[in-house]
Amino acid sequence: MKFGPRRPADAIGGVTVHALRRNGLLLKKGTAIGPAEVEALERAGVTEIVVVQLEPGDVSEDVAAADVAKAVAGDGVHVERAFTGRANLFAQRPGVLVIDRAAVDRVNAIDEAITFATLPAFKPVVEGEMIATVKLIPFGVEGKLRDAAVAAAQGSALRVAPYVIKRVGVVSTQLPGLASKVIDKTLRVTAERLAPAGAEIIAERRIAHDESALAAALQELLGLGAELVIVFGASAIADRRDVIPAAIGAVGGAIEHFGMPVDPGNLLLIGRVSGVPVLGAPGCARSPVENGFDWVLMRLLAGLNVTRADITGMGVGGLLMEIVTRPQPRVPVAEGGRNVAAIVLAAGRSTRMGGPNKLLAELNGTPLVRIVTEQVLASKASRAIVVTGHQADKVEAALSGLDVSFVHNPAFAEGLASSVKAGVGAVPDDADGAVVCLGDMPLIDSHLIDRLIDAFDPDRGGLIVVPVADGRRGNPVLWSRRFFPELMTLDGDIGARHLIAKHGEAVTEVPVDGHAAFLDIDTPQALEDARRG
Repeated sequence: MKFGPRRPADAIGGVTVHALRRNGLLLKKGTAIGPAEVEALERAGVTEIVVVQLEPGDVSEDVAAADVAKAVAGDGVHVERAFTGRANLFAQRPGVLVIDRAAVDRVNAIDEAITFATLPAFKPVVEGEMIATVKLIPFGVEGKLRDAAVAAAQGSALRVAPYVIKRVGVVSTQLPGLASKVIDKTLRVTAERLAPAGAEIIAERRIAHDESALAAALQELLGLGAELVIVFGASAIADRRDVIPAAIGAVGGAIEHFGMPVDPGNLLLIGRVSGVPVLGAPGCARSPVENGFDWVLMRLLAGLNVTRADITGMGVGGLLMEIVTRPQPRVPVAEGGRNVAAIVLAAGRSTRMGGPNKLLAELNGTPLVRIVTEQVLASKASRAIVVTGHQADKVEAALSGLDVSFVHNPAFAEGLASSVKAGVGAVPDDADGAVVCLGDMPLIDSHLIDRLIDAFDPDRGGLIVVPVADGRRGNPVLWSRRFFPELMTLDGDIGARHLIAKHGEAVTEVPVDGHAAFLDIDTPQALEDARRG
């Protein structure tokens, strides 16, 4: 292949290496030069152009890319027409992408001119998803290199394994303290995981966390035609002799592997009973966030065998995310409980009140913001931080004589998030967390704040504590320091509810009676109702 500058007349049959713009003429990169192009170049006064010209034995970039792509494509893979030296490959059906890593490496080792890139091996894919691309770097390549790359693929380097398991049984073991709604949520999350594979839960059983009860449930689900059984234990599997593996053995099954170097997902167990795979799910499988359980589940649904070597080979790339509920290095807890600060948000403009600052409105002769702050000071909170903004001097005057620290939010007009960030930024470094209180919720009392602080237990995964009544979550909310960086990313007039939903596994709910956790004074009518109440 020849590369370099040519007179237009000598460039016929070549391809432009660079885009050229001159005297109204535009030739794009990759334009084939023919008589018409030569005439246009000469008319524009171009005396020299850089081109690539193929020599005998060379093949064009599109031909080479297409040939290599067809060679690497296996079952369930569609190759798109090559263009500008690139041939993209797409999944023809939903399934799991299976890749021959050695074949991919062989193709890429042939020559720097030929590149072959894929999605990660064993990734679940949907129909029409792009899964790989073959790209030729130059505009052409020696035919012998193309042939070598085709041979290196050995017929195919990647395929899409279709989902074949459709009928799934689920067993949930129970111990005192495990709420039924936890199991309900687990089933919903599991059904959502199975849906892309076209699989469904044909039956679910809730039983005692007991070997004989679980053995009976396994046999029942297998008798109903389950092609895969998932067991969610009320307690994590701690040993091969624990309840779940023991029950698998009791019905004649075998444990193929316990544990995996993927986090979250360490405590996964793979067994088999009468040829049917049985998964002992790790606790993280109750969450919809991707974890090691997904890596194994989707392979099994595609009928792929997951061996011990497959599992032990997952360590590189196996650290998926920080688990927010994982205990931090232990530190002594001071007598009297955790060190929890309180933030009182008192910076708003009270726009819905039609003029007056609601925080200064009085209830039984006391400003709302002072009522809230006095309750905070009477609670177990270690200190009180009041965030001011609108009419800061008046708010501070309303709190005169109280042992609080003030932090001014100059961006209060931007919305609630700016005040949350100002308050979080003022929390002392020695605090384990902070309870965020709204200055316009006068029915919140010290007893409720104390209950939130008592329920705050980072060592057991209780990192966010919220009051709840009739399934509805209210205020205030206690946040572990673990979430301060995320709270500092909030924006606008929206609070942190989405973070509570995102980290559902870290939430502890405190049941409350009445409407104190839900009543905020936003309007003149609400204030009047509170005064009458």
